[in-house]
Amino acid sequence: MAAARPSTADKRRTFRKLHENGCFVIPNPWNVGTARYLQGLGFKAIASTSSGHAHSMGYPDGGQSMEDVLAHYRELADATDIPLNADFENGFAHEPDKVAENVTKCIATGVAGLSIEDFTGDEANPLYDFDLAVARVKAARAAIDKAGGDVVFTARSEGFIHNRPDIDETVRRIKAFSDAGADCIYTPGIKTREHIEATVKAAAPKAVNFLNSGAFGFTVGDLAGMGVRRISVGGSLARVAMHAFIKTATEIAKDGKFDGFAGLMTNAELNKFFGDDLKTRS
Repeated sequence: MAAARPSTADKRRTFRKLHENGCFVIPNPWNVGTARYLQGLGFKAIASTSSGHAHSMGYPDGGQSMEDVLAHYRELADATDIPLNADFENGFAHEPDKVAENVTKCIATGVAGLSIEDFTGDEANPLYDFDLAVARVKAARAAIDKAGGDVVFTARSEGFIHNRPDIDETVRRIKAFSDAGADCIYTPGIKTREHIEATVKAAAPKAVNFLNSGAFGFTVGDLAGMGVRRISVGGSLARVAMHAFIKTATEIAKDGKFDGFAGLMTNAELNKFFGDDLKTRS
């Protein structure tokens, strides 16, 4: 008989506790199968990936509707026993009041945490003006508090992945976001020890999420030593899968070769994992 599954409240308490000390990896699945497999590997929490899910559904990153994204969060949260953090992009709104309204909807899906970024969606003018960016963080914080306050709130500053790689402005923003009520700070795109340590120092005592989206040369131990509390991988696991798929399919289409199938995990192995796993869910 399957054990009783943790409630949403249980998962939220677990997620908040993970942010109190130490360092943990929060990998990013893009569907139920990958989420369950990551849970089976022993990861303590997972996070959605806007790009990974969008690409799997035939959209560019940022191209899905909020309704589709919320349904995806609900599906992942319902299917897993570990906390889920939602990559809620820019909250699908510009104005603070609308951000708060949408954050409330996100919380209702059962997520244990969510992030809001300061990217406008316009690469020509990628970051919200400072005061508006802070107001948006305050609005998200207020919505979470109104809902009970147990959802971990991550504020993201996006300059380093949207052609505004200014560490001084990034530090200015994360200090303000921390003061405005963020529980965790996330500055995707930074890659050097100097920038990581500057982010950790500026956010202290709040937790910092580092995006390890490439082979940057850091181990979990290295990042923990720099003071990073949480390590995500963004869409990189999804891109690993897409890269292998595209490379192998292209070889079949262009060269008539099936060499990409060498060394594959067998169908029987996957069936065993998901068959055994299903018993724990029913």
